[in-house]
Amino acid sequence: MQDLVVATPDGLYCPPGDFHIDPWRPVSHAIITHAHADHARRGHAHYLASDDSAGVLRARLGDDIVLQTLGWGEAVEHRGVRISLHPAGHVLGSAQVRLEHRGRVWVASGDYFVAGDTGPQGAADVNATCAPFEPVRCDCFITESTFGLPIYRWPAQAALFADINRWWQQNAELGRASLLMGYSFGKAQRMLAGVDPSIGPIVVHGAVETLNAAYRAAGVALPATQAAADVPKAELRRALVVAPPSVQGSPWLRRFGEYSDAFASGWMQLRGARRRRAVDRGFVLSDHADWPGLQQAIAATGAQRVIVTHGYEAVMVRWLQAQGLEAGAFRTEYGDDALDDPPPATTAPGAMAAPAGEPAGG
Repeated sequence: MQDLVVATPDGLYCPPGDFHIDPWRPVSHAIITHAHADHARRGHAHYLASDDSAGVLRARLGDDIVLQTLGWGEAVEHRGVRISLHPAGHVLGSAQVRLEHRGRVWVASGDYFVAGDTGPQGAADVNATCAPFEPVRCDCFITESTFGLPIYRWPAQAALFADINRWWQQNAELGRASLLMGYSFGKAQRMLAGVDPSIGPIVVHGAVETLNAAYRAAGVALPATQAAADVPKAELRRALVVAPPSVQGSPWLRRFGEYSDAFASGWMQLRGARRRRAVDRGFVLSDHADWPGLQQAIAATGAQRVIVTHGYEAVMVRWLQAQGLEAGAFRTEYGDDALDDPPPATTAPGAMAAPAGEPAGG
């Protein structure tokens, strides 16, 4: 019996439904899991995505795209394939795609984050800027493996944000700005939602503010933010400045005078990653599942077959096979979202090196 999803030169393709999921070349019908640039590209004739993702998709791809949206769990049938979208917990509107055809169910996860991966279970570990990951039972699960190594285990989120707030507070008391770099879509909004705005003014780069507007329009609570030009110079010395990594070393930073800089990413778990980024601090914050989170998500699906995409595919496939599951991999073009910044160089060979094409959602 033919698989419900196969890998093609254009992207992941559903043969019975004649549509693609996150294709990297122009196609007639594209289901988009989320709006990061490696998954959502211009040029498709028709787009299908979640209701929650509409604003960020249009902000990134333009108002002229032909976009149909679905609410969570709402189903539509196309050429005999029943399609529904379910929260992935990664960024605003991120979805898993459930496909049902002739009694078989496949789920393509896109990118996902599982709340409470290693910290205490509860609201403190939820990505507050989007709907939380929802396990979906299926026969075959297509999973990412961005952080598919045992070394990747995220700290409890409450402790992480307490650390960020202490760093900001200490800098403010010394009269220097705190530059916190993270990708403009997803990571920046998650950082904003987690910090303590009573410490000082929060300044955001224009690339971040564009996405903030889409988040606020979708009902996501974010603290008040300002443009650098609107904040008195004396106040800038107490400010938290949230910006994409591409500002590092740019003339844009001159207005802040003396500042301490930090980078927030799951890659900060790697020894030497902060040094390669040449920043004062590295905070381990990711919008992807860590190693325990990947295991938790896969187990929750009940799938007996798992197909692994971008990241540490070989490691994850071997682990899955050792658990008695049927496992393989798809080669994809995901994990190469260069919208904000190129990936950091890897300095050491072997299993602990970051995979080629560090994703913007790291």
